[in-house]
Amino acid sequence: MTGSVAPEADWDEAPGLLDGAKELTLGPEQCNLAYWITEVAQGTLRERGVTGHHANAQVPEFLRRPGPLREALTLEFGFRGLSEEIATRLLSYYVAIAPGIPELEFYATQLLDEARHARVFRNHLVELGLPEATLLRDIEEMAADYRRTVLQPVEDFTLDIVRDQGDFIGGVAVFAIVIEGVLAPAAELSERKWTPLSPATGEISRGTAIDEIRHLTVASTILRDHVAAHPEYRPRLLEILRAGVKLWDEIPDKPFVLHREELFQQGMFDHADLIGDYEVWPGVRLLDTTPEQRYDMAERWTDEMAESRMAYMGLPVEVLTSGGGDAV
Repeated sequence: MTGSVAPEADWDEAPGLLDGAKELTLGPEQCNLAYWITEVAQGTLRERGVTGHHANAQVPEFLRRPGPLREALTLEFGFRGLSEEIATRLLSYYVAIAPGIPELEFYATQLLDEARHARVFRNHLVELGLPEATLLRDIEEMAADYRRTVLQPVEDFTLDIVRDQGDFIGGVAVFAIVIEGVLAPAAELSERKWTPLSPATGEISRGTAIDEIRHLTVASTILRDHVAAHPEYRPRLLEILRAGVKLWDEIPDKPFVLHREELFQQGMFDHADLIGDYEVWPGVRLLDTTPEQRYDMAERWTDEMAESRMAYMGLPVEVLTSGGGDAV
């Protein structure tokens, strides 16, 4: 791409998710509908709008054949596709109660982003050879336990705040700090681990990560500005964040993540020649990592992002640890 695209939306120049979410400052007035049309639809997604990856980024033949790598990717993108579908539906309530036009336009674009993510994750499974005619039903069956034990409690928690209580700012906190704040590092890991194996898969994850930077940073700005203008809301915000952290602590997501990481572990050694000395993070070869190490690193990234964003908003990071934080 050229320099005419905003750097944070440029395919080649945009930072990685972790760096972008920690370092960039974006607000809803900047990331409005016109920004999305020009910088995202005509910028980030240029030549990648249909599948989420460039036509030159191919799916390797070995991922079309049965095996642990294909199963790991099917589970990962199947679960992520379902999560993004639920996120899209949730965001309709954000648009409905947005307090101003900048917030309305931004969350309308985020709704489109999440719908696109769900679509490209699903369609990538078709590229892997899953039958398109039964795909939605197959994902529903495959992810039934995940939806019930992981996604449903989060969905109910979010709906209570944004739909039932009509608390827009509380909903922003839940979506950005709790939901995306927890899931984003796993998305970063996805991009890093699939890139040396499948150009198409890596590009899909890269494109969604560029979007997530915008979602996280704009939401942080909305929260920072609201607390500055309405300091009386601060105790309510901290209360919501504590409840969200408690919810995630109680949700048994780790077995689902480790299961697919173990499948990935089995399959990556079959293609060690493709991975070679590729480092999944500085100084550590992907081939030298274990499922537990990759899971733990994603957890560490979660903490790093949280510390940065909470500092930006002027909020105590201790709130994001069980039982921590001040009350004012």
